Parts: sequence; structure tokens; C-alpha cells
Amino acid sequence: MRYASITDRLQNLGSEKWAIHAEARRMKAEGKPVIELTIGEPDVAPDPTLLAEVVRAMHAGRYRYSNGRGEPAIVSALVRKYRERRSDVTAENVLCFPGTQTALFAVMLGLVEAGDAVLVGDPLYASYEGVIRSTGAQCVPVPLRPENGFHMKAADLEAAITPECRVLLLNTPHNPTGAVLTAEEIAGIGAVCRRHDLWIVCDEVYEQLVFHGTFASPFDNPDLAERTVVVSSISKSHAAPGFRSGWAIGPAEFCTRLLAVSETMLFGGQPFIADMTAYALDNPISTAATMRQSYKARAARFAEALSRAPGLVPLPPEAGMFIVVDVSDTGMSGEDFAWALLREEFVAVMPGSSFGEQAEGFIRLSLTVPDGDIDEACRRVSALATRSMSPKERCA
Repeated sequence: MRYASITDRLQNLGSEKWAIHAEARRMKAEGKPVIELTIGEPDVAPDPTLLAEVVRAMHAGRYRYSNGRGEPAIVSALVRKYRERRSDVTAENVLCFPGTQTALFAVMLGLVEAGDAVLVGDPLYASYEGVIRSTGAQCVPVPLRPENGFHMKAADLEAAITPECRVLLLNTPHNPTGAVLTAEEIAGIGAVCRRHDLWIVCDEVYEQLVFHGTFASPFDNPDLAERTVVVSSISKSHAAPGFRSGWAIGPAEFCTRLLAVSETMLFGGQPFIADMTAYALDNPISTAATMRQSYKARAARFAEALSRAPGLVPLPPEAGMFIVVDVSDTGMSGEDFAWALLREEFVAVMPGSSFGEQAEGFIRLSLTVPDGDIDEACRRVSALATRSMSPKERCA
């Protein structure tokens, strides 16, 4: 039998990147004392008012077909949200999707195809390569260097550009590193994009989880408005990943062109979830502030404990739900360290190799577990690091 080439392009770019997470779940089901630090799933519940709004909407009959752009209430709420950042936003700049991932997939379908290339920072979120390659386009990595705090630099972007490049996929705050670009850095990056006529697609799902400084976006820069598309959702900000409610905000012509793509894919989301999302966007809800305070403290807790272990260099994040740790001084790759950590110490973390070549010497740890689990995980991680620095002890 024959298959479309997309199935070849996406080989090993899906669940394979989460192999350690899957194995950890299997071991945990067998009763092993596994501490999971793999995925960024909020450890707080959505605000009760959001759940009440979902129930109200369902009982009100809000379970019929929607439309491709989005329900009027959520579109209006998004216009209000983004008009606070840029006064010219209207409903024509909005498209709603079931989550950031679907929004990003659709946006890429509308911008690139076979023969094109997309620039993306390396390290990168694990699903980005698959999203890009699904279109037939190729990934062009831009190194995000630890010595620069994993912040993209305009000079590195300029050096990476090839004639095939059409889009820069930006992620700020960044996953996995927690780096947050400044307005000045974005302006420099934007100048390169203008010079080479590149679109900027910016994943801003961690916008409300910034620990230090001020969130900045190319969307807010008037010089970049005509070439910027933002994707985001309520998954992180409102601890609601399972509701799958996201959006894309971009130039009116782009959104008009992409509307047919959206309607062909899914023809709208669930109206009752749209109503809940509109409520979330329009009302003061403390979930993000609670998570922001908690994750900032937990990142510091991880960093303080792991910095005392031999061979480990934690790099505290500026935002988000994760901390990355350089394990290269242990003599192990991030992949080898992560698998050894699971098998020998029953701690599950993500290997840096899931996020690109620049992160191969790192592991990523989730901040979404209680302090007691963090302390025990740090003890176990430190134990493996200590053994790795003493090969004879580890072999024994």
C-alpha cells in the first residue's frame, strides 16, 4: 500500500519525543515510586467559576455547530484583550482554534509549503519540528546559546537565514528554557525579519507566567504588525489544557485567507468552551498569579538544591513551568542521564535532545509538583550525578 509523504516526514517527531514520559507512566502503573517531572501540566485546578460557566453554557444549549472564525463572545473578548496591546485590533484579526497546537498547525499551513524553510530557535518546543515539516517546509535552526540566557540574538538569526526562509517561529516566554525576550531584542530580531521579508509567528502561551521583567511581543511593535501572527490559549494561563481553547491573532488579510483552511480542518470549536474562554478573558481570575508565584519559588528551590550536586548546572528560568539543568559535566548526555535517572532513581524528566541539538547536554524538569516531591527528586537527581562522577561506584 502507498502512503502520503507526510507520514515519512513526521516519523519520530511525535510521541517518540515523549518516550521517557510514556515509560514513566507505565512504571508508575506497576507501582514504582516514580516522580514525574516531564510535562507542563498545571498542578492547580481551573477557577470554579470557569467550570460553572461551562455547565451553564451546556445547559443553555450551547453545544450546536459553531463557525470557522469563532463564537461572537470569544471573538469580542479576544479583541478586547489584544486591543489593550494594539489599538487597531478588530474581529477581522481573530481566528479561534482548539488549542495553540492546532492554531500553530493551521498558521503554518497558511504560510509555508514544500521548498520553503522556517527559522526556529534551538532549543525548541518538541512539537515545532513536526508542525513545520508537516507542511513540506524545512526547519532552519537558530542557536539559542546558554551564555546568552537562551535569548535569540539578531546576529545569530541573520547568520542562519537562507534564500528559502519565509517565517521565523518565535517562542517567548520560551519552552523549554524559560527565556523572555525584551522589547529591544524583539526590535532587533524584527529588523532582520523586515530586511528579509519574513513572517513572524510568535507562540505566547506562557505570556502570563513571567517571573522577572516585562512581557514583550512583536505584535506590540507597530513596525512588525503587518508580518506578525500570535498564537496562544488558556491552557497555561488558566490551568485548562484539557479544554483545548486557543486562537491566532494576525493581519486581517492573513486571517481572511486562513479562514477557509480553518473551516476545512474543523469548522469551529465547541460553543460551551468558547463561552467559558470568553468569561476567562473578561474576568479577573487569580489562577495565573498563583501559578506564577508558585513556579518562581519552585524554580529557585530546584536551582538551590541542584547547584550543590557535582556535575550539575541549573539555569533558572525567567518564566514558565520548567527549569533546565546542564548535565554535561557528569560525562553523560541529557538523553543518557534522563534514562538512567528513570531506571535507577525513578525520576522522570525530559531529555534535552527532545528539544533540539543545542539542548543535548541538558535535561528539563517540570515545576508543577509539590515542594516535597521537588526535594525528594533533587535528592535522587543529585545521587545519580554523584555516582556518575564516580564511575566505579556507579558500575558497582
